[in-house]
Amino acid sequence: MGPWRYSARVSQSPEKVDLARAFASFQERWGPRIAGTVNDFHVKLAKLEGEFVWHSHEREDELFLVVKGRFVMRLRTGDVALEPGQFLIVPHGVEHCPFAPEECHVLLLEPATTLNTGNVENERTRRELERLA
Repeated sequence: MGPWRYSARVSQSPEKVDLARAFASFQERWGPRIAGTVNDFHVKLAKLEGEFVWHSHEREDELFLVVKGRFVMRLRTGDVALEPGQFLIVPHGVEHCPFAPEECHVLLLEPATTLNTGNVENERTRRELERLA
């Protein structure tokens, strides 16, 4: 057998995701929702507003793609401002703190093992994520 793993998901028909509808289906800020799975990665949607928490991820890189609004990724080396259509990859081990002065819609691509607050546990930590229908 080859190096790939068989998954029951392979036989499922692909489904289109309408980002506007998906974001409209929830209101919670900083509570990512799973919109899809790509191999061992989750495609997550999150609404951001205000400041999150400084944290890092020991093993996981994260991709943040701005769909609507603007946000700033605060890094110890300086801030990176992101606008719609722009993305940033935060490498594992890099301490970061997302900040959105107003509501911002973000698509995240990260390993399924990624805890939203990384090495920090607080009231915003989500161990179980809701999957969008």
